[in-house]
Amino acid sequence: MTKVRVGVLRGGPSSEYDVSLKTGAAVLKNLPRHYRGIDILVDKEGNWHANGLPVHPHNISRKVDVIFNAMHGYYGEDGKVQRVFEQFSIPYTGSDSFSSALGMNKLLSKKSFARSKLKMPAHVAIRFSNEWKGKVSGVFRSVPRPWVVKPAVGGSSVGVYIARTFDQLVRFIEKGFEYDSSIIIEEYVQGREATCGVIDNFRREINYALPPIEIIPPQKNPFFDYEAKYSGKTREICPSNFPAEVKREIMRMAIDAHKAIGARHYSRSDFIVSPRGIYILEINTLPGLTEESLLPKACSAVGCSFPQILDHIISLALEQV
Repeated sequence: MTKVRVGVLRGGPSSEYDVSLKTGAAVLKNLPRHYRGIDILVDKEGNWHANGLPVHPHNISRKVDVIFNAMHGYYGEDGKVQRVFEQFSIPYTGSDSFSSALGMNKLLSKKSFARSKLKMPAHVAIRFSNEWKGKVSGVFRSVPRPWVVKPAVGGSSVGVYIARTFDQLVRFIEKGFEYDSSIIIEEYVQGREATCGVIDNFRREINYALPPIEIIPPQKNPFFDYEAKYSGKTREICPSNFPAEVKREIMRMAIDAHKAIGARHYSRSDFIVSPRGIYILEINTLPGLTEESLLPKACSAVGCSFPQILDHIISLALEQV
């Protein structure tokens, strides 16, 4: 039997290069036997390689039948590489170029969430200019403290800070501009952190919400930041211990967020469960997919193994050829 050639795209020019290498390696290792994995590496300079040999993107279609996109962050998750595959009519996993751009840009995704009436923390944005410091006083007065300061575009909580004083707010906005020209300042909502994955066309449901996971970062980490995500010291309770009605609401909101930006195949959304309600923080259209990542853990909780979910996602991509 001829095996389906799956090009596993990983690496890339973003700050999430190392995370992407791990996701890609896990996908290659766990592909079911009826697939033949081809390692498609994009190095930090943007050069493409297929199984270790240099290759031009337009020649990828001759080497693979489908791309499994495991490239997190800039270029891999923001619609740019998706446009390359669309240009050359190469099927690929994950959201299309438009929805990927929406999901990666937190300001645009927040606008989509607002149209779907999803509850969000109060927030404003500041764009870099010569006058940006003069606008911080308005933020100080309009958004309740403390504040979460984060780049409008990015992932893995890179460049995210919590400011508790005016001086910290100014300093962290300035640091945030090292990552993006637009910075979001939002109310820091105290509560329990949760995440919830959505899989398309799974178990006879168009959008299937996986069990919510509660995330408990180490005490020294104020939230699920980059260190907490990848230190291995964060507690992840799957399935979570939230009351049944809270779980149902998180699952509903995750599906609504998935649909709000037009996400495809799979996604994972992050939430805060507080006494004031459940707030959506952001959506991830390309969540990590190692054996230890959150989405595979949620799949395992409903009896779906890692190879099985990879098979399902690849099948979704091939169906759209």
